[in-house]
Amino acid sequence: MMTKKTISASRASLILFLCQMITALEVPLDPILLKELSQPPTITQQSPKDYIVDPRENIVIQCEAKGKPPPSFSWTRNGTHFDIDKDARVTVKPNSGTLVINIMNGGKAEAYEGVYQCTARNERGAAISNNIVIRPSRSPLWTKEKVEPKHVREGDPLVLHCSPPVGLPPPIIFWMDNSFQRLPQNERVSQGLNGDLYFSNVKPEDTREDYICYARFNHTQTIQQKQPISVKVFSMDSLNETISANLSDTGFYGAKPLTERRPTLLTPVGSTSNKVELRGNVLLLECIAEGLPTPVIRWIKEGGELPINRTFFENFKKTLKIIEVSEADSGKYKCVARNPLGSTHHTITVTVKAAPYWITAPRNLVLSPGEDGTLICRANGNPKPNISWLTNGVPIAIAPEDPSRKVDGDTIIFSDVQERSSAVYQCNASNEYGYLLANAFVNVLAEPPRILTPANKLYQIIANNPALLDCAFFGSPVPEIEWFKGVKGSILHGDLYVFHDNGTLEIPVAQKDSTGTYTCVARNKLGKVQNEVHLEVKDPTMIIKQPEYKIIQKGGQVSFECTIKHDRTLMPTITWLKDNGELPVDERFIIHKDSLAIMNVTDKDDGTYTCVANTTLDSVSASAVLTVVAATPTPAIIYDRPDPPFDLELTDQLERSIQLSWIPGYDNNSPITNFVIEYEDGMREPGVWHYQTEVHGTQTTVQLKLSPYVNYSFRVIAVNEIGRSQPSEASEQYLTKAAKPDENPSGVQGIGSEPDNLVIIWEPLKGFQSNGPGLQYKVSWRQKDVGDEWTSVIVANVSKYIVSGTPTFVPYEIKVQALNDLGYAPEPAEVIGHSGEDLPMVAPGNVQVHIVNSTLAKVHWDPVPLKTVRGHLQGYRIYYWKVQSLSKRRRRHVEKKILTFSGNKTHGMLPGLEPYSSYKLNVRVVNGKGEGPASPDKLFKTPEGVPSSPSFLKISNPTLDSLTLEWGPPTHPNGVLIAYTLKFQPINSTHELGPLIEIRIPANETSLILSNLNYSTRYKFYFYAQTSVGSGSQITEEAVTIMDEAMASRQVDIATQGWFIGLMCAVALLILILLIVCFIRRNKGGKYPVKEKEDAHADPEIQPMKEDDGTFGEYSDAEDHKPLKKGSRTPSDRTVKKEDSDDSLVDYGEGVNGQFNEDGSFIGQYSGKKEKEPAEGNESSEAPSPVNAMNSFV
Repeated sequence: MMTKKTISASRASLILFLCQMITALEVPLDPILLKELSQPPTITQQSPKDYIVDPRENIVIQCEAKGKPPPSFSWTRNGTHFDIDKDARVTVKPNSGTLVINIMNGGKAEAYEGVYQCTARNERGAAISNNIVIRPSRSPLWTKEKVEPKHVREGDPLVLHCSPPVGLPPPIIFWMDNSFQRLPQNERVSQGLNGDLYFSNVKPEDTREDYICYARFNHTQTIQQKQPISVKVFSMDSLNETISANLSDTGFYGAKPLTERRPTLLTPVGSTSNKVELRGNVLLLECIAEGLPTPVIRWIKEGGELPINRTFFENFKKTLKIIEVSEADSGKYKCVARNPLGSTHHTITVTVKAAPYWITAPRNLVLSPGEDGTLICRANGNPKPNISWLTNGVPIAIAPEDPSRKVDGDTIIFSDVQERSSAVYQCNASNEYGYLLANAFVNVLAEPPRILTPANKLYQIIANNPALLDCAFFGSPVPEIEWFKGVKGSILHGDLYVFHDNGTLEIPVAQKDSTGTYTCVARNKLGKVQNEVHLEVKDPTMIIKQPEYKIIQKGGQVSFECTIKHDRTLMPTITWLKDNGELPVDERFIIHKDSLAIMNVTDKDDGTYTCVANTTLDSVSASAVLTVVAATPTPAIIYDRPDPPFDLELTDQLERSIQLSWIPGYDNNSPITNFVIEYEDGMREPGVWHYQTEVHGTQTTVQLKLSPYVNYSFRVIAVNEIGRSQPSEASEQYLTKAAKPDENPSGVQGIGSEPDNLVIIWEPLKGFQSNGPGLQYKVSWRQKDVGDEWTSVIVANVSKYIVSGTPTFVPYEIKVQALNDLGYAPEPAEVIGHSGEDLPMVAPGNVQVHIVNSTLAKVHWDPVPLKTVRGHLQGYRIYYWKVQSLSKRRRRHVEKKILTFSGNKTHGMLPGLEPYSSYKLNVRVVNGKGEGPASPDKLFKTPEGVPSSPSFLKISNPTLDSLTLEWGPPTHPNGVLIAYTLKFQPINSTHELGPLIEIRIPANETSLILSNLNYSTRYKFYFYAQTSVGSGSQITEEAVTIMDEAMASRQVDIATQGWFIGLMCAVALLILILLIVCFIRRNKGGKYPVKEKEDAHADPEIQPMKEDDGTFGEYSDAEDHKPLKKGSRTPSDRTVKKEDSDDSLVDYGEGVNGQFNEDGSFIGQYSGKKEKEPAEGNESSEAPSPVNAMNSFV
């Protein structure tokens, strides 16, 4: 026996050594290296073992594998070769082993039921998939039966049986009424696990004719309905009335009243039952009782407690649910039904069996010729599974012999392997509840050493910190790694260095003299290679003069100093913070190189000020408190911060809580308002204190909640109105026990950075959220809605994991679970992410342009298929540009404009187009990656519009009866000009307008001589161009003809006559007297004629010109571009006749600049105002007043 033990121990040591060697020999995930090395096949994707398919759709059986050279694929069905070429309905995807069985064109899924297995093979071995059992989903109809109405007395129990048809997979059962509303359930009425509806006792309101059981078959998306069940509940009162009416002449005096009764179980029957469940599944136990009043259910486990965090009660506590059951959950579970009259119980004996599960799954093994190694396959289960080996898919007992291979139970030992020893081995662990199958290859390679770390990589660290210098390597046999310092330095060894198995050199405490060049040498029997890296050790940044606590009176000034010392090669930046936030934006805060000054201090400046010195490698900070107090005229009482508490004591020490007590210090004449408790984690952040809680100033003990695996120390700070005390001395340390994590990482997302990857990111747990040593993350993902198994990887010290080789932009289910050396956190929630986007593949088709008007067009296109978008559809983008103006016939510089329409739009509006022009456009689809290809350019033309105003109007060569007009064509003709229109009218000395004359001029003319005009007369001219669409904006000008000399002399003679001067003076005097009288009467509140006239002309803008009169109102030339106003004579009865006006929005242009709603609909207008023609409008001038009259004489 002793000898046997010694041999086993030696073998265990050998296995441990070889396992370490296997780990070192794993091929790094270097793409160039992987491309060069030969590798046996590896199954990367396969369908689930139990694969239920939809009989209405094609069957897709997945089998994907990788290897070098690329593997070929073959299939077996029900244990025999499946000749795919002989079945026209079966095809294989290109460069893949995935089968596609076409049953949508007359095929039957039942014909392809069976057990399928895929083999991937190349020259270095063969890997096999699981046995994939294909079964079509079934959703049979309910068997026809006659459903009898249920008549039941109030208070009695009732069970409505559902008895759904047997489907594959089993259906989901629910009860509804004729209106498809779920029937209400409660402690009295509920549905059992078998689908039956149980009534602990019935009530009159349970009477209805539409109790309907529905069975939903999710796989085929069908729902089957049972015949409605009618229930009639007879209440005691109605039953007694019926009996009394029908049997009044008998000795029967009526039904008995409701009788309360103790509970009995409706299900399960009897007092005991047995239940077998598999490890990892969900255990469901059910007890439904009847009784009056309604019983309440309670669950207990005999000889133990229900598992915490895995136990749930459902269906009003009638169902006990335990998730992720294990062998420890075996035992007797008792349900107790109780009401005020008594109780009953049922005991369920639960036995947990286990399908095989891995303890150590075999891992790929890379060896060099002549080396030794092992493959280990260890699994457990209940009953214990049987282990069997295969090589290249063939049982190892009948496989070709390999002298380097020896099978010893769950281990294969390899010795002195050669290149022919390369193969894929399969380990099968099976018992009556299932099996596990794992492929692991043995790849015999002879490769010289390679160093994968980039040459001359520079590492920079701060002194007294660890330095890690990488030397990632690969080779077969495993290379030996040696490190040297300097060009001619000796090999490094000793306690000053740590040499990691992955080649990394660690200097635990780097000093300034550690700076230098380090050489990594990797050698094996096939060669040697070396690589140099450089290390620079910098001096730490230190604050040699820290800011100090200050008390300052309001209105004073204060200064905080912060002097730093740093490495001369690092450039520090100093930042000041107030209460851990940015400094207020205030000119009173002045930052100098080594200090912060605050002028004219106010109460708001009270707080904690922190100086932070940052470099690219480190950061240090120091804080000080500023207390602002009011100026005190009498120093009789000195107020100050409290003295620190003392004599801290820890009691009632538990795993998750502890009691802290202390003695307060002197309050310095200002009562203590509260105590702040802080803690230090001596294990992770020694010297760093964190806020824990705070209590009222009268309290000297507190119960503190603790986290697992933290080495706690506590201190207390007293606070009064003046400020905070210095911290107390630290308490004794208290180390809490480690535990599994309580929470999982937050912020889990799945986004692709490349078209063929999925980047999973999360917010890592911080500080002591890990609850114990060895914090890691289990990252799991699977493609959504394809039935894949979860793929998982465990990582540490990272918050990101990249899944490569994914299809472009497909949804993935993702979850990230925390774990440590003591176990896993609770099951995390799943989130949906997408693999990376790629540029869209297809351009929008059938692009059509509909011209709305001369400046607006509507574009239509067909949307691209969503699968070609290959990303999140952001919208469509229209590129459009003007090719040429059809009137000028010359090309211009092409300036492309872009409009983007969000969402899955199929149309959009193009605003601001120039009339009578030729345009081109194309449409592209946009996703998060960018734009897809452009559609073919679409040419379209805008129709004519109205022209702009003529570029200029110049009037020259005035004579007694003529004027010469010259003009320039419109800058923007917006079409073909057909004519010009000239309108003009005389203006007399009282600014009244004469009759309007209109002349039409051919479009090719640029000048005109107007004859037969009145001498010495001012004329107003209106000039505009026309296209076939209409008239454009007008331009206005004024000019005067020359005065006749004889008339001028006569006017001068009259003006110089004495009688004329006397007459004018008399008139002026009369008007002055009239104004004085009006002013006096106005101040006294009286009414005068001018006021009456103003009242009669309250709105002069609406007074039309009398057509039979032809008179014009007052003319004003203050602004040429304002429309001229026309007046009318006021009737003798002082009323104003309001006629229809020709004002319209058309006279004032077509609106403002164009804008678009989100859906591309057009809002607004496209051109500025057009001056209204005065001859065509009906407007009036202001009513005359004495002031106007006075002005006419001046």
